[in-house]
Amino acid sequence: MSDAGAPPAAPAPGRSSHRTLRGRAELGVCAFLYLLAAVVLYDAASLGSDFTQRGPVGPAAVPTAVGILLIAVATLLTVDVLRGGRGAPEDSEDVDPDAPSDWRTLALLAGAFLTNVVLLDVAGWIISGALLFWGAAFALGSRHWIRDPLIAFAMSTGSYLLFSALGIWLPAGPFASGV
Repeated sequence: MSDAGAPPAAPAPGRSSHRTLRGRAELGVCAFLYLLAAVVLYDAASLGSDFTQRGPVGPAAVPTAVGILLIAVATLLTVDVLRGGRGAPEDSEDVDPDAPSDWRTLALLAGAFLTNVVLLDVAGWIISGALLFWGAAFALGSRHWIRDPLIAFAMSTGSYLLFSALGIWLPAGPFASGV
């Protein structure tokens, strides 16, 4: 005889709260979202009114909206988790969870970022950005010795021009014109 239709056994006395929270690690994410919402709302409330306001919306409007949305998401997630919802592990076709960490790739990426930091003020964004993009491509396995540097230079030049068009001036380095 099968007991598949039988109701679940009652938890042992004194252990009900422990069993209720077992397998509910997502509640930690909920708590973090509530904490983040509190910080955002506190910061929004502490914004001074000495800003120049150019319309009906003040400087605290966006952080307040973000804080309220964080509370809403945290509440919905909490309700879902307490009702038995669980985050499903992501399916991937090329990830081996038992594979060791690739420290060489991480070191090469860190080297590319550090090179960018060191050279940014001296060489300017176009050169340091090109080295960053090329170094990241190299670290991630691309070995096209002509194409990769050309694409990296095009990306750094394009991003420099885009930021300039937006009025955000990146360091120009040797390309500065008589400044």
